[in-house]
Amino acid sequence: MKKDHTVVFYSNFMNHHQLYFCLEMRKRLGDGFTFVATEDVPAKRLELGYHDLNHKYGFILNAQDSPENAAKALELAKTCDIMILGSAPEVYLRERMKANKLTFRFTERPLKTGRGKLLRPKTLKRMLQTHTKYCFKRFYLLCAGAYTAKDFALVGAYLGKAYKWGYYPPVKRYDDLEKLLELKQSSDASILWTARFIEWKHPEAPLTIAKRLRDEGYHFRMNLIGGGVLEEKIKSFIQENGLADCVHLLGTMSPDEVRRHMEEAKIFLFTSDRNEGWGAVLNEAMNSGCAVVANRAIGSVPFLIRDGENGLIYRNEKELYQKVKFLLNGKDARERIGIRAYQTMVELWNPETAAERFLALAEALSNG
Repeated sequence: MKKDHTVVFYSNFMNHHQLYFCLEMRKRLGDGFTFVATEDVPAKRLELGYHDLNHKYGFILNAQDSPENAAKALELAKTCDIMILGSAPEVYLRERMKANKLTFRFTERPLKTGRGKLLRPKTLKRMLQTHTKYCFKRFYLLCAGAYTAKDFALVGAYLGKAYKWGYYPPVKRYDDLEKLLELKQSSDASILWTARFIEWKHPEAPLTIAKRLRDEGYHFRMNLIGGGVLEEKIKSFIQENGLADCVHLLGTMSPDEVRRHMEEAKIFLFTSDRNEGWGAVLNEAMNSGCAVVANRAIGSVPFLIRDGENGLIYRNEKELYQKVKFLLNGKDARERIGIRAYQTMVELWNPETAAERFLALAEALSNG
């Protein structure tokens, strides 16, 4: 991609899952890269320890801050060479498509709650008007999840124009991987789970596993990080089943604190259902050298994990339990899987590779 080409990325607000890709783009394009934020960072995120990144970097244009910024954001949509549209108003796309300029939509799967949504006239109409309508335009799809393209194909959108994509949190490169493994062995944190305590994250799943492991005589420590509407229900389950000695609720934490716990954990459980469009916590756990056991329904799982090589994939509760037991019983297999998970992040699924390959793709499409 030529240095003087301009790329603009539109999204609701800057977060740490997108920041590092943007920093890599900035390195390569300089002033030719702009991120347009269209909303303020939600107060709830700030309360959880997230930073307001919208106003921290000079390449971020905050369209919501003033009428002048809003007008500039709209003008960029009309004039930039390449646009990435994330969670942002469709007005930017409509202006863009009038000139049929190279554009990418970055999104998770649209039918998280099931393909039956297409039976709703409003849903079908919206997808046809915002996706299928532009099927003959220079409009491509960056799939944040393995099921995104299939969902859109149901309405004839992005056929042959969809690419593997994702979220790219910072990738840590450890000077001595052996020390990371030693930290895991010296820690008593056998199993880690972290998410909001809500239904589709399934916080009950690790507790069911813990009860069965305890009943079979396994010695382990399971840490749960997070909070939410199911927290009292989770506490009650722990008390009623006598799990307080092996299951510990650590509360909510900042992203940096969560990463420290990942570095100590041997096994990471990722139990969300299909509502988890991507799930950047998987990137972070793999980067921390955890042996991950993850539900196949999660968007990132088929992209990131090669089952049995750099992680384990399960399809039901029986498989989840069997694979956790396999990892607890097998130190060598657990370490091998954790090392390969780390290598996957360092060598492939990282912001540097994403920026390099995105620009190569954009250049190829620009040249026909």
